[in-house]
Amino acid sequence: MKIHAGFSLAYDCVQPTPMLLVLNIHPSRRVDLLTDQTLYFDRPLEAWAYTDSFGNACTRIVAPPGRTTITTQFDIYDSGLPDIVAWDAVQHDIQHLPDEVLVYLLGSRYCDTDRLGDLAWSLFAHTPPGWARVQAICDWTHNHIAFNYQNANSQRTAYGGYIDRTGVCRDFAHLAITLCRCMNIPARYCTGYLGDIGIPPVRYPMDFSAWFEVYLSGRWYTFDARHNTPRIGRILMATGRDATDVALSTSFGPSILSQFEVVTDEVV
Repeated sequence: MKIHAGFSLAYDCVQPTPMLLVLNIHPSRRVDLLTDQTLYFDRPLEAWAYTDSFGNACTRIVAPPGRTTITTQFDIYDSGLPDIVAWDAVQHDIQHLPDEVLVYLLGSRYCDTDRLGDLAWSLFAHTPPGWARVQAICDWTHNHIAFNYQNANSQRTAYGGYIDRTGVCRDFAHLAITLCRCMNIPARYCTGYLGDIGIPPVRYPMDFSAWFEVYLSGRWYTFDARHNTPRIGRILMATGRDATDVALSTSFGPSILSQFEVVTDEVV
């Protein structure tokens, strides 16, 4: 299956503003590209690439005063298969986890494990460890939060999502990740493209999507508490502890996102 994807984003700055961008697809998916995936800027500026501590392909710029538009368009191969479901995947004892996975057991800015530990154990202590426990966490989170774009809040933590019971895909991901970590299951935040492929069209405008991965049976598996069903055509952009690590842009000065368009379509 071939997918055509891309975006057009514009930022308004009142002064030269350093920015970190996480707008490229993840290095693990570059082997699937059928065309180049390059960031284009509508104004002359210097951009340089780097790889962050989580292995994401990032870009640094200094946006000049005024409006800067960033675009990319690309085609990518996808297997066309839904997310893997592995009911026999097992949970590792903490002492057997790889060193680099341990960070995904800890609390982070949006995943406030210290506030949800008692809740997690009261809800999931009696579920079978491994895949079934993660699925139980997804089922509960999916039913607990009502999706509503109007209720998006960039400052809402997992505990806030638990209390507010409303939000967007990042809130589902943060709450599920936090509950997994409270149950000693490594979980990391993911962002990327997820088009309406293999499902009926939805009424919301196309956007980037958030989901999460858990470490079971020696590898990372995809889960999605918002949709709570295996999906087709995910294109990973970045992974991290939470939304802080994978923000589309981090500005070191005033900036306004003035244009936001995303496309993710199957090419037939």
